[in-house]
Amino acid sequence: YMRALSSKSQTEKMENVGEQKTTTESSASNAPESVDRTAKMYIGGKQKRPDGGYTMDVTGPSGTVGQVGRGNRKDIRDAVEAASGATKWATTNAHTRSQILYYIAENLEQRSAEFAARISAMTGSTTEAAESEVADAVSEWFRWAAWADKYDGAVHETTMHGLVLALNEPLGVVGVTCPDESPLCGFTRLVAPLLAMGNSVIAVPSENNPLAATDLYQVLETSDLPAGVLNIVTGIHSEFVPALAAHDGVDSMWVGTGDVDEVQIASVSNMKRVWKVNMDASADEFLRQSTHVKNIWLPHGV
Repeated sequence: YMRALSSKSQTEKMENVGEQKTTTESSASNAPESVDRTAKMYIGGKQKRPDGGYTMDVTGPSGTVGQVGRGNRKDIRDAVEAASGATKWATTNAHTRSQILYYIAENLEQRSAEFAARISAMTGSTTEAAESEVADAVSEWFRWAAWADKYDGAVHETTMHGLVLALNEPLGVVGVTCPDESPLCGFTRLVAPLLAMGNSVIAVPSENNPLAATDLYQVLETSDLPAGVLNIVTGIHSEFVPALAAHDGVDSMWVGTGDVDEVQIASVSNMKRVWKVNMDASADEFLRQSTHVKNIWLPHGV
């Protein structure tokens, strides 16, 4: 009788375990799946859908990583309008600009692991390499935050009675095309010095790896950067970069990727300054290309 009872108990125990396993598997199958988010553009301080309504896939070594909006000429016009309306940034005192860039660096650093995972998924780089790129990007934000209130003008003597004040002033609205290599750090290295010197920027991130830049606008939204100061338009460069270069509301173009000759030809309408960016250029070169010098003659008597 005891053997029969023991056998019956073991049978019931096995049935209970089976029921628990079935319940667990059912719960797992009913768990909500992760939802792929289509990254929007960032124009005028707001996330914006592309004017044409089209998107494009972003693929990595393991397949599709996500989607971004496919921008067109209308998106460029909207971005230029937003940047042109952010002129107060140029007159904001340098110390305030510096503090905002420091804030961006600090907020980006808090999300380093997330950005590293995104870079690794897009480019296939190792975790260590992706983490290193994010660290470099954070360092770039800190670097240009430090420069924001330290790039002063100069005073020159003249052959006549007087002095000349040489003031470094922002260019205005600057269009930037970013390379595929180091999609986050490359984007930062081009954008941050322009912001530090008081320019408004329309940035075209990496065509193949744009998600690092579109993720960055979530950092910008919590870092006190005024609306319209930095605008991000994604898509196929050849479809709208010529329109950006030709726009009379753009004062300068920084070419980090693509055909600089094509950009120069498109830029002749308002004789805007075009710089083929050397990513390894010195800080002084980046600062000089971010500003123009206004000379003021101050005459005085003998």
